[in-house]
Amino acid sequence: MSKNRSHSTADTLRRRLLLAGGAIAAGALLLKLRMPGIGEVRAAAQEAFEVTHTDAEWRSLLTPEQYSVLRQEGTERPFSSPLDHEKRRGIFACAGCGLDLFSSDTKFDSGTGWPSFWKPLEHAVGDRRDTTLGMERDEVHCRRCGGHLGHVFDDGPPPTGLRYCMNGVALVFKATA
Repeated sequence: MSKNRSHSTADTLRRRLLLAGGAIAAGALLLKLRMPGIGEVRAAAQEAFEVTHTDAEWRSLLTPEQYSVLRQEGTERPFSSPLDHEKRRGIFACAGCGLDLFSSDTKFDSGTGWPSFWKPLEHAVGDRRDTTLGMERDEVHCRRCGGHLGHVFDDGPPPTGLRYCMNGVALVFKATA
């Protein structure tokens, strides 16, 4: 009986160590993804952009929330952006460099909690494959400054069938007449 008990105790200890190791690895991955400059380094390593700043300059130009999303590839909380409910005619531009990105004519209510569009303006955005956190998605960034905007999915409305799911904090709205 003591042999079974010690074997059971060893199995329990092994399981606990494996779970703890997994939790530590997951925490380290999340911490790495949130470290200052990680997203900026990844974006900058893949492409050259017209508008560039040092990390310190980006931090001084952007709010902490904008910096987290645009430069570190963070995501704002769903349903937290006033731009999700913006109904006026206008243009949604990059909060990092001011480049016009989306027209209100292509905005729709996706019900996801983020401003969504079925098409960007011509030559406004770039995309690349995003495989962080074990998922495969198409990340969307500003063509001019490389700022992370969100992701594009193939579950949008006609005519494109695409849903550009953007972080509202990465955008500024300019009303038009």
